[in-house]
Amino acid sequence: MSASSLATIRAQLQEERGRLRERLHELGLGADDALDFDGGFADSSQVTAERGEMEALAGTLNDTLREVEDALAKLDDGTYGRCEACEGPIPQARLEAKPAARLCIACASKSR
Repeated sequence: MSASSLATIRAQLQEERGRLRERLHELGLGADDALDFDGGFADSSQVTAERGEMEALAGTLNDTLREVEDALAKLDDGTYGRCEACEGPIPQARLEAKPAARLCIACASKSR
């Protein structure tokens, strides 16, 4: 992969990391990776369901943030673009579509 392609992917990953961190901050995620609900947060079943949805969303955003940070670390250590399962190269088109991809298409298909 060319240096300019890697620079573009790095910029995309850094931008995505910023968006994810901002979204988690908006949800009220604290340093302990738990949502911070104020004392006035009611205890009705409706509110409890909404709280569960917010916690699920925060978990998904946190997982995505970890994938983005892992991809940035791989760019730094020179292992970016290698499949974590078969260790073969991940095609450039897949990396352009999903910069934080951990698996090549064949291995991703097997893991489903």
